Amino acid sequence: MTKRMDGFPEKTKQFKQTFNGSVIISCLLTALALVWSAVSFLLISESMYKWTAAAIAASLFVTAIIVYIKRSVTFNFQNYHTAIVETLLRSDAVPLAVLDKGGMVIEMNEASSRTLGYHRTELLGDPILRIVDPSSRSLLNETFEQALLGETKQININITHGSGFPLELQVVCSPMMQEDEVIGTVIISQDLSDRKRNVERIRYMAYYDDMTGLPNRTLFQMKLTETLARAKEEERVVGICYLDLDRFKLVNASFGREFGDILLMQVAERLNRDFSENDFAARMEGDEFALLYCNLQSEKHLLELSRQLLKSIEEPYELSGFPLHITASIGLVTNRDENDDSYALIKKADMALVKVKESGKNDCLLYSDSWSNSSLERLTLQHEMYRAIQREEFILHYQPQYDLVSGTMVGVEALVRWNHPQKGMIPPGNFIPLAEESGMIVQIGDWVLEEACRQNKAWQDAGLPLMPVSVNLSIRQFVQNDLASKVSAVLEKTGLDAKYLDLEITESMTMDVSHVSRCLLDLTDLGVNISVDDFGTGYSSFHYLKNFPIDRLKIDRSFVRDIQQDPSDAEIVAAIIAMAHNLNIQVIAEGVETEEQMAFLRKHKCDEMQGYFWSPPVSSENIEQMLTPGYV
Repeated sequence: MTKRMDGFPEKTKQFKQTFNGSVIISCLLTALALVWSAVSFLLISESMYKWTAAAIAASLFVTAIIVYIKRSVTFNFQNYHTAIVETLLRSDAVPLAVLDKGGMVIEMNEASSRTLGYHRTELLGDPILRIVDPSSRSLLNETFEQALLGETKQININITHGSGFPLELQVVCSPMMQEDEVIGTVIISQDLSDRKRNVERIRYMAYYDDMTGLPNRTLFQMKLTETLARAKEEERVVGICYLDLDRFKLVNASFGREFGDILLMQVAERLNRDFSENDFAARMEGDEFALLYCNLQSEKHLLELSRQLLKSIEEPYELSGFPLHITASIGLVTNRDENDDSYALIKKADMALVKVKESGKNDCLLYSDSWSNSSLERLTLQHEMYRAIQREEFILHYQPQYDLVSGTMVGVEALVRWNHPQKGMIPPGNFIPLAEESGMIVQIGDWVLEEACRQNKAWQDAGLPLMPVSVNLSIRQFVQNDLASKVSAVLEKTGLDAKYLDLEITESMTMDVSHVSRCLLDLTDLGVNISVDDFGTGYSSFHYLKNFPIDRLKIDRSFVRDIQQDPSDAEIVAAIIAMAHNLNIQVIAEGVETEEQMAFLRKHKCDEMQGYFWSPPVSSENIEQMLTPGYV
């Protein structure tokens, strides 16, 4: 211990001397107490004085005990100093070094040795300044001088690690005292380089994609904001390409996510390959990337760069020896609207990307201002449509269907309309596609089915002629497993006989043969009639028509419209009628608007028709009037 820390052996000796003195004092007090007791009991006869003397003796004895205990505790605590010093010198947690007044290293622990990169024996007896960077030596000397004056100070210095690389340390210099005299300094250090590396790692994780090494969405947003501000001052054109790989999920499904990650890294490399110094690429999420072009000539220039980018991505890839071809879709936008911030531009580029995906992928498209309003209108309309279901704003109109031979009304088709409280009657073409997309078509379709059945039953109860009501099923309704039970429940609730309900399906619904067969059989078991709507525009096989329980085909209006002008359409209509009759299926033509069209259909023995030539869709009150005997 004497070799390691000046002063500590002397302190230990002093503690032992103090301990010996306390023992002597305790012994003397005890002896005095015993002598006093003996004298007082032998020489004093008066009882009161005898007990007084005994009390004094007892006090002396107690004092001796207290002095002994107090000095023993002090010694026991001081006895830990050696263990504390030894622990610190062996510690791997706190780098510690001891210097004499001249700045020579007289001791250092294992943690300090590891931090500095030197073995303990390499520095003992040498000045600490030997490993300190010249730029930090004056600061460290000044700190030593203050420590020798009794002050403690914290500073940051640069040193040269034993391996040769620079290292930044935060050090605390404290005076080392012995009997109120400074005999050296104690240095406790901390490696700031590790901390800075950790901070840099955290920063990297916050702003960069760990897999591809590209900046992430956060950093791209910051860079874009900064670029837009400078571009506005310098009147430069800035462009964004929002890129998404086509059918990337298929790669993951076929090869696994590890191969998908390899592909993403190769794509990232290609994105950076032809970039200029000022351009910027980032991985936004998944297989989506964004590119920032900081100095464009025009929007046309951005389109040219995007097409070059598509060609670069289309170059074949190789994943573990397997050649792979992949394409991309790109949405484009420029800063031509100076009011757009970074968030608005990214949103617009993403909207353009969605448009590309919807129109077939593997292309690039520049954002158009007309989209923004339409998107907002669609979102607003979707919200209002949800409320319309709750507030019962939907109503039904009915288009009459006529027998082509007798000219009598033989049925009606229920058509939903939206009576908006502010916008008035909204055409179905404006909200049905949105209802299909959002899934609300199921709720609307369920309401239409029940209301049409209720209305038809009401007409029958009013004594009007019996006839079926046709209701269109959406694809979302048709794929439900409980469709037949739903229809059965509606018929039971409204009291309508199943034979007066005609459900219309489209050709596209017949593609899943097993589901169609099961569903149609369940419906026909209820007694419901089945029609195929818009026949001729889909992909149905005549074989399906032969085997499905279908009662009626409805010829699409696109063929009926041009039967007088287009011989091909006329031949198609005639062929559909003949084919259906051969299969014992009735035929109704929709969209009949002229007498010539009606005459053609009669000539080819079409069974029924509907269209504006005889009546547009009308309200239920109008249907009641039209069914009343004597109505003209």
